[in-house]
Amino acid sequence: RPGHCHDHRTDLSITAADHFSGHAADYAKARPGYPPALFAWLAQHCPTRDLAWDCGTGNGQAAQALVEHFQRVHATDLSAEQVAQAKPHPRIDYRAAPAEASGLTDRSCDLVAVAQALHWFCNERFYAEVRRVLKPDGLFAAWTYTLLRGEPELNAIVGDFYTNVVGPWWPVERRWVDLGYRDMPFPFADIAAPSFEIRLEWTLADLLAYLRTWSATQRCINETGENPCLALGERLREIWPDPEYRKTIAWPIALRCGRLE
Repeated sequence: RPGHCHDHRTDLSITAADHFSGHAADYAKARPGYPPALFAWLAQHCPTRDLAWDCGTGNGQAAQALVEHFQRVHATDLSAEQVAQAKPHPRIDYRAAPAEASGLTDRSCDLVAVAQALHWFCNERFYAEVRRVLKPDGLFAAWTYTLLRGEPELNAIVGDFYTNVVGPWWPVERRWVDLGYRDMPFPFADIAAPSFEIRLEWTLADLLAYLRTWSATQRCINETGENPCLALGERLREIWPDPEYRKTIAWPIALRCGRLE
């Protein structure tokens, strides 16, 4: 239903870790980072830069970038296994905690950022926590990168894998990513944001390692006992015969930003 999170379990925040804890180390190695220009833009729209909360930090990718712009970063994730993969930093406080219980004091945050995670917990309990910890002039920002793009033949093969091979194993919340976070519950005054994208030069091995970290791929492996990336690799090798050759892979970023109303 547009405007509502389809919460198919009693408490989504408690079960969100199921998708990533089991392969946290692989996730940390294979997931693409975000463009520095994104974080510079976010910082420019924060009147002060004392504290940023990176909610759903995973292995700390966004936290590492935010600390370049903010005095301190509070980084939380439900998965202790994911947080354990994060690179330590003296000004980043990593904690395993649910999205609705940051442990922060009232009106302490200049920025609350959610990178590639809001679709797991876009519920009123989380938004109440954001309203509690955000400064009156603070910024809330959530972004997701959508399906990767490369050359047309690559797009066709990866698109088929995404929809038809591992499609049945995508969690229902994935639809918010496909929608680019449009129509998602967002109780803030929207701020127009520029377009950003991730661009990387990857080998075939890099791409296959990333596709294996998809939550749908992991569920498929766990429930069938077979790795669908093996057959996918055979298909991709037909258009990518040189394993050392690097192709440009891009992910469009969908960014929602707002302030307290």
